[in-house]
Amino acid sequence: MRICSIASGSSGNCIYVGSDTTHLLVDVGISGKRTEAGLKELDLSMRDIDGIFITHEHADHIAGLGVLGRKYGVPIYATRGTIEAIKRTSSVGVIPDDLFLPVQADEKIIIKDLVCNPMKISHDAAEPVAYRISHGKKKVGIVTDLGTYNDYTVESLRGMDALLLEANHDVNMLQVGPYPYYLKQRILGDRGHLSNERAGQLLCSLLHDKLQAVILGHLSKENNLPELAYEAVRVEVTMACRQMEEEEGMPLAKTADFPMYVAARSEVSKVIHIA
Repeated sequence: MRICSIASGSSGNCIYVGSDTTHLLVDVGISGKRTEAGLKELDLSMRDIDGIFITHEHADHIAGLGVLGRKYGVPIYATRGTIEAIKRTSSVGVIPDDLFLPVQADEKIIIKDLVCNPMKISHDAAEPVAYRISHGKKKVGIVTDLGTYNDYTVESLRGMDALLLEANHDVNMLQVGPYPYYLKQRILGDRGHLSNERAGQLLCSLLHDKLQAVILGHLSKENNLPELAYEAVRVEVTMACRQMEEEEGMPLAKTADFPMYVAARSEVSKVIHIA
């Protein structure tokens, strides 16, 4: 099983997850041409794609959906609320109704040898979800666009072998940056986006000995930097885990080094192979 970011950031998201026989995309928030070029770098084409899973209807997650849906007839999986919102989005054009297949949070969908489990997230969209995808005992989670998290989020993501997790913004960069006040408040709110620090805190709750890779994604172009996100999440994981373990009277066991990467904004990132 493998996972790869074709594009990840506030200007467009497209993630590939696959096995030897099954190939999926999570979101197509970049142009059809860029999506096809990204797949070509993975020695794949859109003809190989068995399904497109959409997290929500914002443009940076569906920009290429209309073109690719009409051209290739690939099944599109999304919640009913998201499907209706996509149909109201004029920029994607008309997509044939029979391509849409509704999903529901916490109800699994089987695509050949992959199992996809949507999970609820907190974001200002119609009916947004994140996705956990498994192949046998191997499991990856793709979680972006969540303003906050709770016990449900943590429980849903326990035991992942790889995790693509949002680290959207540095709070200070956002607060002093050029965004208007209302947009800053939206991003910082419970239905906005995870900061670097909050991503690190969530990650601390999810660390375990068999976690093979963490990919930080959906970085804001204006309010974050790859090296800043990487270091801030590392520091926050160490601090949060130390505090948790001291409160529980346990030895510092989970703060050891673990593989972490930052997904590139506009190019294909490292392919993570789940051993």
